[in-house]
Amino acid sequence: MKTLRMTFGTPVANENLVLSMAYPKEGLTQAEIETAMQAVIDHAVFVAGPNSRIGADIVDRTVTVVFGD
Repeated sequence: MKTLRMTFGTPVANENLVLSMAYPKEGLTQAEIETAMQAVIDHAVFVAGPNSRIGADIVDRTVTVVFGD
């Protein structure tokens, strides 16, 4: 499963906000991610919301079930 993880700076000293979204579309560009991150900043949907873009990663994780569900 892939997850887009976007890291933002906040006005609170030494605290970042990480927003993770599962199943990002394939082939996202840096420009598309930066635009999405800027939209989060511009819409101020968090109380101590993000005020800067720090970075983004796409995390690809594989889980192997050994037993059980």
